[in-house]
Amino acid sequence: MSEQKERKNPFFFPYHTPHDVAPFDCIRLEDYEEAFMEGIRREDEQIDKIVNDPRKPTFDNTIISIDDEKDGEGYYDLLGRVSSVFFNLLSAETNDEMDALAQKLSPVLTKHANDIRLNEKLFERIKYVHQHHRKLTPEEKMLLDKCYDGFVRSGALLDAAGKERLRQLTEEASVLGLQFSQNLLKENKAFTLHITDESQLDGLPETAREAAALAAKEMEKEGWVFTLDFPSYSPFMTYSTQRELRRQMYMAKNTECIHDNSENNLEICKRLINLRRELAQLLGHKTYADYVLKHRMAGNVRNVYRLLNDLIAAYKPTAQKEVAAIEKMAKKTEGKDFKLEPWDFGFYSHKLQLEKYNLDAEMLRPYFELSKVIDGVFGLANRLYGISFKENKDIPVYHPDVKAYEVFDKDGSFLAVFYADFHPRKGKQGGAWMTEYQGQWIDRKGENVRPHVSVVMNFTKPTEEKPALLTLGEVETFLHEFGHSLHGMLSNTRFESLSGTNVWWDFVELPSQFMENFAIEKEFLRTFAFHYQTGEPIPDDLIARIVKSRNYNVAYACLRQVSFGLLDMAYYTKKEPFTDDIIPFEKKAWAKAMVTEQLPDTCMTVQFSHIMAGGYAAGYYSYKWAEVLDADAFAVFKKEGIFNPATAQRFRDCILSKGGTENPMVLYKRFKGGEPTIDALLKRNGIKRGKR
Repeated sequence: MSEQKERKNPFFFPYHTPHDVAPFDCIRLEDYEEAFMEGIRREDEQIDKIVNDPRKPTFDNTIISIDDEKDGEGYYDLLGRVSSVFFNLLSAETNDEMDALAQKLSPVLTKHANDIRLNEKLFERIKYVHQHHRKLTPEEKMLLDKCYDGFVRSGALLDAAGKERLRQLTEEASVLGLQFSQNLLKENKAFTLHITDESQLDGLPETAREAAALAAKEMEKEGWVFTLDFPSYSPFMTYSTQRELRRQMYMAKNTECIHDNSENNLEICKRLINLRRELAQLLGHKTYADYVLKHRMAGNVRNVYRLLNDLIAAYKPTAQKEVAAIEKMAKKTEGKDFKLEPWDFGFYSHKLQLEKYNLDAEMLRPYFELSKVIDGVFGLANRLYGISFKENKDIPVYHPDVKAYEVFDKDGSFLAVFYADFHPRKGKQGGAWMTEYQGQWIDRKGENVRPHVSVVMNFTKPTEEKPALLTLGEVETFLHEFGHSLHGMLSNTRFESLSGTNVWWDFVELPSQFMENFAIEKEFLRTFAFHYQTGEPIPDDLIARIVKSRNYNVAYACLRQVSFGLLDMAYYTKKEPFTDDIIPFEKKAWAKAMVTEQLPDTCMTVQFSHIMAGGYAAGYYSYKWAEVLDADAFAVFKKEGIFNPATAQRFRDCILSKGGTENPMVLYKRFKGGEPTIDALLKRNGIKRGKR
């Protein structure tokens, strides 16, 4: 008998791994489709059991049965099991074969989801329970409302023709969203700047040169290779004296997916905008934004625009001064006739930062060696919440770069599995994100099933000469994603669909952005920021300069985020079919938040994964909404002590452990004792309050 015939699909059997983690080392490409199809069959069987249950519908025999497909001896959620692995790896470790399989499976999975959501008999049971239920706990009530609203928002109240149209819209959108992401990844990886003349490296720090040399070696090329991955792109744009090469890099980055080739995303974006508009209107909403914001803290379009406009009013005067100061620095360096272009901004901004604060990212790198940063971030979690991390090399990982840890609570009990994936590579999307391979829930036997959480980032890689040395910005990114992971790891809810980060989207960024505040706190830096060669702690004067420079270009950065929020809202508040050309529409949509000249032949929309393929459509404002919350929350810590155990425990009990079990404003007010205000953010950023 051949090895192929003897081999069994690992998704179909108990994993027999530490903490029942995914056996990445045993999974093959051919396992996925078989597991997906069997998972769909099993889920259909489970739904049929619920629908054909002769008993009167109750919360327990209907709502819990829908939410908990892991019930029954030896039964587990096969579809959830294979989906979590496949779609997480599609972002973190994909290849052409996985991309093709995703394209094939996407409409199948969307059809399956629609079959459940549009099942009339199932919805009748849910509707009955929604109108006639026993006394429920707040968490049970939240699950019931989420289940009922989820079906309504997915078309359960539509007539037959409406349901058929909704199927068409969602299936097409799922395929196009996937195509958008695959096109962007291919475009990003297709460009390289290959340098063989060492003089063209002028201005670049040693870390950037070494990384480029390593990239060239990996591609079997002579010299140095720079890519559009952030750890390569950002230092080049900041330090290179070669203006023409900066222009080439900038234009490559900002023209991704608008070229006349198969990776062009312009028409895909227009179609996605129209599909979402039509879906929202089919469900009785004026716009897609109205549809989305019904289940957000912001509540409605008016409140989103109020926030964005308040931020423009408060920050724009300062942002204009910041840009003028950079232009002045450029003219001082190059002459009064010099015209500052977008590819010059980072370069002269850095020069001004050096002049004002004697500080730049390269000065800090030696103190942010990755393994020490990991120790520092884990130590921070220990100091705040008493949890500890222990690497376990017996836990399978999907790439040698990935580290796997067991996480223990302060009483020594097992809390979670934590994966960390730090560096860019060929099959990995850009950016940084947190995800789960398993959520947290309490099963019917009372066992608290603990989560398997992962953070994926694209940090500076180690070279042959040096370990991975991070920038302060990368440290902040680590803290941000780690904050999301704490939301997952510290979850303590009954139902998986309400656990961890399963909260309203303008609340989900609070735990992550909150953690970024620690990045410039001296007490935190003192725990891990030691020179990787000498072991000397980061000097006090360097910390002082970090703190002093914290708000350097803060208004410009704020308006950049606001501009993205305006662009997002412009697309998804459309009531009529979107027929505009994307590029000029984009320039007009965010114009009032702009303080620098916009080039007519560049485009953000076609690479704006958050709002086209990442779930943030009509929700990008969430980052600024949550920033108001995080500044407000950290002000409480600053007042009571940034490591105050009672304050940290309150934050854990009121927010981190609660997931989506209650309205987020209720949770926040329970922590703080009142509603948040914008005051703490304006104070933190050094912005005086303007007229509102």
